[in-house]
Amino acid sequence: MLKSQVMNRANKYRHIHFAVMAIEKAAKRMKIPSWEVYRRLKAQNLIHNRLLSHYDALHTQGIDWVADDTVESLLNWETAR
Repeated sequence: MLKSQVMNRANKYRHIHFAVMAIEKAAKRMKIPSWEVYRRLKAQNLIHNRLLSHYDALHTQGIDWVADDTVESLLNWETAR
């Protein structure tokens, strides 16, 4: 495997790990199961369009801030649709 492929795979892992942590922490904030938060975020396309696409900015914040932002974004998008 080429070095760039290894780096790309490691980068994808970091992004996915970050999204999982954000979903789990948001679920605790909302007091609902993490699979429910995942389902709702996926329905609004926020996993890709928010957590993964904005990883570079979001991962510099604390997990509590990211969880609060995720919950707020989810509720706003659900209300808007």
